[in-house]
Amino acid sequence: MLSEKIEKALEGSSAIRAMFVEGKELAEKIGEENVFDYSLGNPATPAPSSLNDTVKDLLDKEDPLVLHGYMSNSGYEDVRAAIADNLNRRFGTKFAWKNIIMTVGAAGGMNVVFKTILDPGDEVIAFAPFFGEYRSYVSNFDGVLVPVAPDYDTFQPDLEAFRGAVNEKTKAVIINTPNNPTGVVYSDDTMKKIAGILLEKEKEYGKDIYIISDEPYRELVYDGVKENFLTKYYHNTLVGYSFSKSLSLPGERIGYLAVPDEVTEAEHMLSGLEVANRILGFVNAPSLMQKTVAKCVEEKTNLEFYDKNRKVLYEGLTNLGFTCIKPEGAFYLWLKSPVEDEQEFVRTAKKYNLILVKGSAFGCGGYVRLAYCIAHEKVIRSLEAFGKLAAEYGLNGQGE
Repeated sequence: MLSEKIEKALEGSSAIRAMFVEGKELAEKIGEENVFDYSLGNPATPAPSSLNDTVKDLLDKEDPLVLHGYMSNSGYEDVRAAIADNLNRRFGTKFAWKNIIMTVGAAGGMNVVFKTILDPGDEVIAFAPFFGEYRSYVSNFDGVLVPVAPDYDTFQPDLEAFRGAVNEKTKAVIINTPNNPTGVVYSDDTMKKIAGILLEKEKEYGKDIYIISDEPYRELVYDGVKENFLTKYYHNTLVGYSFSKSLSLPGERIGYLAVPDEVTEAEHMLSGLEVANRILGFVNAPSLMQKTVAKCVEEKTNLEFYDKNRKVLYEGLTNLGFTCIKPEGAFYLWLKSPVEDEQEFVRTAKKYNLILVKGSAFGCGGYVRLAYCIAHEKVIRSLEAFGKLAAEYGLNGQGE
């Protein structure tokens, strides 16, 4: 009854969502307050109050025929100009309104990009570990996702493995920094070397290869790490962004694509993206949210909320003997399973009402992901449960 693609998608259905559902079911049995659900990247800090005020103001004062009507498939020009101006001020870019396309979140934007650039059999490289839905986004358009392993000491990309993965079929490389699931921020040196390899390969194969920079966590960085914008490294860079995390709006599905003039035949690319936005059925990004984010583009979520959770969780887990990658950004912590089969570890954690996500869902087994965008008191109380879990595996407080 179902298509082959959907049957395959069902088989590989999101492990993140599956664990989220398990967490909800457990909460119904023993009470939500007793479940420590680290599965889903759903912000527990609200949108800035000014955003709610902006929505009310727009509804009260804007012409409803304009506010709720059609516009260009790429979005309102004034909204795109506001975003372009913000990027130019912060990152020294030279965007005009025409370089911005409003999208239904970053996920919608990535599907628009892949619809625009992929032919059947084209390869898209993703650095493991990576957001598991990338597989579906690429296969939606008959592309092939090619994982590249990390440097397991730093979880920066393994650049020699990357060089070996690029071939005449490579059409794009997905960069996600700050990274989901590790919280690692790719270094300036890493990005320069990636760009250098791609320039060599473009010349070798006589074709364009794109970086698709997936940036929903751009503003969520800690310990003095600077927000970064990847178009400065490589000419064929397409940026996808979502306000889901920076303004705590995951359910509103609002984001954008930014296409610099340096992209090969940039105007032609923009025309293709606009058409893809329409024929995929998005038609345009939600009009009310477009107008809202344009007026709130300088606002940010409560970064201190996530930073408190990050510090408490990382210090608590390492003190218990777990080995973790210290996150520099996003709101995820990447924990090494004390046993080779991390799925066993995930099952054992559930005994203590801890809901974790297996690393193999992100293309990197042997680890688990914790989304620490939950209530701070939950993080604190979860450490007792983690202590029992550590004891079960005989950890001795010597983690890294």
